[in-house]
Amino acid sequence: MIVYLSGKMYGRPDRGKKQFDEAEARLKAKGHIVLNPANLPQGMPDDRYMPICLAMVDAADAIYLLNGFNDSPGARLESDYAGYQNKKIVWEAYETWDDDR
Repeated sequence: MIVYLSGKMYGRPDRGKKQFDEAEARLKAKGHIVLNPANLPQGMPDDRYMPICLAMVDAADAIYLLNGFNDSPGARLESDYAGYQNKKIVWEAYETWDDDR
């Protein structure tokens, strides 16, 4: 399954890369292909990232919501968009997939 990682980046040390990379490793170990926005090039204007991230959500089968995602307007938007697109949703806090989608 192709899984997009969503979580808080802005205002976190190293933009939360450690949390994203750890989740990526766990999901890859389970056989998933992971789309990790923490691996995007740094230094672009902030408004250039969301279109790329939403395209990654489009390409994914599921979205994985990292702990703390609710503290990020961008991650909440990604979550809402994934729900609108009927993607499967899993929460890091529970490690349960939302199979009702």
